[in-house]
Amino acid sequence: MNIKTLTKTSNSLKQLSRNTAIPSNLISIEKTKDWTVAAALVKILEDLGVRYAFGLFGGGITPLVASLEQSSIQVLQFRHEAGAAFAAIESYFASGDPVVVFSTTGPGITNALTGLFAARWEGAKIIFLSPSTSAIQRGRWAFQETSSYTMSNTGIFTSGTLFHYATTVECSSELPEIAHRLALGLGKPGGFVGHISIPRPIQTSQLTTSLPRINFSQSPVTAGEDTICKSLQLLCEGSFAIWVGFGARGAAAEIRQLAERTNAAVMTSSRGKGIFPEDHPQFIGVTGFGGHSSVLEYMQDQRPLRVLVLGTRLSEFTSFWSPVMVPSRGFVHVDIDSEVPGTAYPSAETFSVQSDVGAFVKALLKYFPEPSRPSPMLPLPRPQYEVIEPRVNGQVRPEILMDAIQKIIVENSDAVVITEAGNSFAWGTHTLRFATPGRYRVSTGFGSMGHAGTGVLGAALARNRKAVAILGDGAMLMNSEISTAVKHKIPAVWIVLNDARYNMCDQGMNMEGFYGVDADIESTDFVMIARGMGADGIRVHNESDLVAALETALTSIVPFVVDVIIDPTRPAPIGSRINSLISQ
Repeated sequence: MNIKTLTKTSNSLKQLSRNTAIPSNLISIEKTKDWTVAAALVKILEDLGVRYAFGLFGGGITPLVASLEQSSIQVLQFRHEAGAAFAAIESYFASGDPVVVFSTTGPGITNALTGLFAARWEGAKIIFLSPSTSAIQRGRWAFQETSSYTMSNTGIFTSGTLFHYATTVECSSELPEIAHRLALGLGKPGGFVGHISIPRPIQTSQLTTSLPRINFSQSPVTAGEDTICKSLQLLCEGSFAIWVGFGARGAAAEIRQLAERTNAAVMTSSRGKGIFPEDHPQFIGVTGFGGHSSVLEYMQDQRPLRVLVLGTRLSEFTSFWSPVMVPSRGFVHVDIDSEVPGTAYPSAETFSVQSDVGAFVKALLKYFPEPSRPSPMLPLPRPQYEVIEPRVNGQVRPEILMDAIQKIIVENSDAVVITEAGNSFAWGTHTLRFATPGRYRVSTGFGSMGHAGTGVLGAALARNRKAVAILGDGAMLMNSEISTAVKHKIPAVWIVLNDARYNMCDQGMNMEGFYGVDADIESTDFVMIARGMGADGIRVHNESDLVAALETALTSIVPFVVDVIIDPTRPAPIGSRINSLISQ
């Protein structure tokens, strides 16, 4: 009996339950005596809501991948395991559904590690499947041996700093416990990265136990009434500002109501862009790397008594741990992770609140009724965007490119925009403006090159619409997965800032006083590469051609590269990062 038949049987039972009003806990579990362990594990993944599996298979994991191919889960073979993991991260954030990443033994696993660490830092829900060397071969120099003999101190096989839950399957009777652990992890607020390692002989062995019916729900963590009242008391003692992060993305409407009822100034992290509209008169700017001087101006000239922090760790790229960002009476810091508040600024007064941000803000709103008329407020500093007129000749200036992206992609499409680590991140965060959440993505934690260039596939696939990566030529050369996008007809767009160098490194070292380091890259024609793999593209040499190129990219029916020859001498807004490095 194959997995498609089993899935059809399962669906029939569910339909029978609906039609005859039989309680779901009385439905008999599907017959499992003909299942392999691989097929049973795949059934567990289907029941957990997995829709996609991204990876690169090899001999060690072939039976498990074959079972995935026979299921309702769509399997995409990537060209590199790290790219598969980055795509899985963005697929999760675009859809909310957990995603599987798979690899073969040895280097397949280590190739995936960068993307898996990024998943942990970003707070995605990912289940990593890999094979391990069978018990009888361990310690005998098996090909690509994957065992405690060769990888004992890597954290690959154990729960810890990389995996929230990790186990090696040694017999089929472990599957019910594994299903329970995965459901428990996926049901908790925040991210979850799990690893199921399964030797090939176990994958093909027969299932000897019944599978449980998986039921899990996500219940928001909520603060108690005493905590709400204490927070209210602290915020009402004087003026306060609101600092919004990515963890608040589900509470955009409530945060806007709170800001408008209290006249609070609002700033966001770069990952929080768009949660509070950037065209709102109470928005004072983005903090940290690529952020706006208007935030520092506000904190220095109109220093609030407290700052209400919602769903951000206040990590280096969000705050640079600047003392200017500490209000006179400290923070009221709300996060679902109890370990977050107080970590970035351990010396600052902090009232810690463990809660889902949306639930917390809804509770606060009960005490801030909508005013009958708007109350007066001090004028707030606002981000300033330099206006530069396009020129006829010369290389494209990044500011002009970003202005064209703003008009064509941000304002005239619903595409997700993902910026890459480096100058692309700085330009995108500083210049692009979003009025709704979920449109802008960037990695400010692990910050891997190649994240946007491959993550764009996951975002486009999960949303079934255009997604755009903005990245440099160095990142595009490292990992872009154009071939994968072509094979699976994924509507991805890459906008390459092609300056023939690692320009963030070049500009940054010069700003620190280090000169003469070789940061050059041989000039690359990315349109030729794209067309060689079945995609399409346009090479842009002049600013006057930008709008037409971007419009063509959005209407293309194949994956598309916009290769922009940019002026490398234009200084990117990376000064805050360089100053932070110097201060260290």
